Amino acid sequence: MEIDRRQFLVMSGAVVQGSVLASLGARTLLGGIADSSGRAEPPWHQQIRRIGQLNFNERDPVELDIEAWADYWAGLSVDAVLVSVTGILAFYPTQVPFHRRSKFLGDRDLFGACAAAAKKRGMKVIARMSPDLNWEEALKPHPEWFMRDASGGFLPHAEEPRLYRTCTFSSYFTEYVPAIMREVQARYDVDGLFTNAWPPLDGLPVCYCDECRKLATPKSPEYWGQFNERVAYLWRFYDKIAKEKKPENLFFANLGGGIRATPNLRRLAEVCEWFNCDNQGRGGEGAPIWGAAQQGRVATAVMKGRTVTNVTGAWSTCGAVRWRNVAKSRAEAEIWMDQTAASGMTIWYHWVGAQSGLGEDRRWQQIGRRYMDWLKRHDLHFERRRTVANVGVVMGQRSHLFYTPPGEGGMQQFTDGLYYALLEGRFLFDFVHEDDLGPETVGRYSALLLPNIAWLSDAQCRQLRDYVAAGGSLMASFETAMFDENGRRRENPGLADIFGIESAGPVAGPNGNGFYARIERPHEILAGFDDTGWIPGGAYRLPVRAAGQPVLSVVPAYTAYPPELSYAPVSRTDEPAVIVRESGGSRLVYFPGDLERSAWRSGHTDLSRLIQNSVAWLIRGKQPVTVEGEGVIECFAWETWSGFAVHLLNYTNPNMHRGWLRRHYPIGEQKVRMAIPPDRRVARVELLRAERDIPFRQDGGTVEFTIPRIADYEVAALYA
Repeated sequence: MEIDRRQFLVMSGAVVQGSVLASLGARTLLGGIADSSGRAEPPWHQQIRRIGQLNFNERDPVELDIEAWADYWAGLSVDAVLVSVTGILAFYPTQVPFHRRSKFLGDRDLFGACAAAAKKRGMKVIARMSPDLNWEEALKPHPEWFMRDASGGFLPHAEEPRLYRTCTFSSYFTEYVPAIMREVQARYDVDGLFTNAWPPLDGLPVCYCDECRKLATPKSPEYWGQFNERVAYLWRFYDKIAKEKKPENLFFANLGGGIRATPNLRRLAEVCEWFNCDNQGRGGEGAPIWGAAQQGRVATAVMKGRTVTNVTGAWSTCGAVRWRNVAKSRAEAEIWMDQTAASGMTIWYHWVGAQSGLGEDRRWQQIGRRYMDWLKRHDLHFERRRTVANVGVVMGQRSHLFYTPPGEGGMQQFTDGLYYALLEGRFLFDFVHEDDLGPETVGRYSALLLPNIAWLSDAQCRQLRDYVAAGGSLMASFETAMFDENGRRRENPGLADIFGIESAGPVAGPNGNGFYARIERPHEILAGFDDTGWIPGGAYRLPVRAAGQPVLSVVPAYTAYPPELSYAPVSRTDEPAVIVRESGGSRLVYFPGDLERSAWRSGHTDLSRLIQNSVAWLIRGKQPVTVEGEGVIECFAWETWSGFAVHLLNYTNPNMHRGWLRRHYPIGEQKVRMAIPPDRRVARVELLRAERDIPFRQDGGTVEFTIPRIADYEVAALYA
């Protein structure tokens, strides 16, 4: 696939804005100054490669060996450490009222001693605090600080009933939290302020305190707007406080949650310099292995090259059952850090408590040391400029927060089904936020995919029409654009004119069987469907009408049991099960069914194949990187300051969808073919995990090489 430099940049999504300006020798948007080589000197937090955190517990003032703590992190060559201040328990002799000191603190200053030990070893110090909870003794003097239920009662924490939840809209966040921040900065040499558990990570808060009663209905789109205003205001306020200490200091907070994050990530990215993903490991039963990589795609989409970190919990992040003070398996910890590094995030390694951390269970220490030593040897290749991808997946935060799809399984399953199919098809793709659909972003992609993005505004629909008019291809499913940004249902989907459809009735569900799709005529999206006239269509569908003979037609759902009645009363209709169109240079695919969700819930290979075939048809089979070989892998490709890097994550494992990885299952040869600008010459290809050079061949704008083996993760660094 021969491409010139302009075409390469079009395929390189998520362009780092500062890098583009730096290449012109200009002052960058990221706050740095370009040197004589054209490369910018970014702020300190964009230069960090490793972060460490021992999350203090109440006994740590008497348990923690401070020098051993500092030596461990220095031995990992971390650039910064998180040191606990906390708004729940103070680890320094605070004078702020209602900031309860650890009962083991005595006359010690654990925070100050740790901060000094870290500074002595050249590490940045970030003051960590948790403003989400406070103690029962504050209820009576400051009832206005706390969340209330509908009857006016305070909301205790589920595990520790002496702690109560604080309200984001209260003076707790504008008076009490700033008092702690200013006290810490006045006493200690810190480089940043960090809040854990704020903004709320587990959904929009529901509060009926006096301040919140003035707001819109909880969990409504109107309330979300007010919540986002408050979060942005507090973020700016705290960052201003951080910069009172030093201009280069900053505030940042815990985010994460993937597409289901609580704040509007696009809006928040306008005010935050550092996006930390509190995505420490797999949680919940049946969680797929790629959670960190998916989180990285989300953060990269909105931050556009600014600082993104991801917390890897070395402790047992098991979901249903937790053990905070024993380590998870080495393989599980490694694959989480692999994904963090591959997807463009900086590794933040985390443990809880000194007694278990430096005494009882020490397995986590060697895991971290081994991984960070490797990473340090190859820092150069993790200095990225832009992703290389030609497919964009639209992430709809509003749909994830406010829309409940008909039937079983929520919005995340649409994303998961599409994600899995893209991994199986080995496509390179980026995420694109629904509020970032302008041509400067989406114009980089050959195709956009909309996995049931049900809530889209008229303006967003216009942007997608403009994208198609400019030659971009589009795939959508089910109730995409059936609702506006406030949840009002349209008569026809907002993109109906693009796909040439109109609604033909309410959503139809299964009846034992889901609905089937009858093959009516040949098409490229049906490649591999031999010796069959029927394939699965999905569980639920939005009936539509369209002109012309369909490629697939709907066979309506019918009884599955008893088997004597499991036959189709109506075996042929003119209702399309897929719309396939070409319009100018654009290709368009619309599935009226819940294709991605059904693919995820059923695991049916036909549905995954249909998704993969459709994406391949949309992009005309052209990808900037192709990887051929056995196994389930996830691919990332980056342009770096030293050339290019292709990251391959090996998910081939019996525990890919459940539990932890017990060990890695290596896969064999992977043949890589990468398109680069023809004016770039590759001098060598190095495998960073194997730590050796491999043969390669360059023919104009195409580079080919073979990776002989992958255990958990391999990075092919192309020096160009």
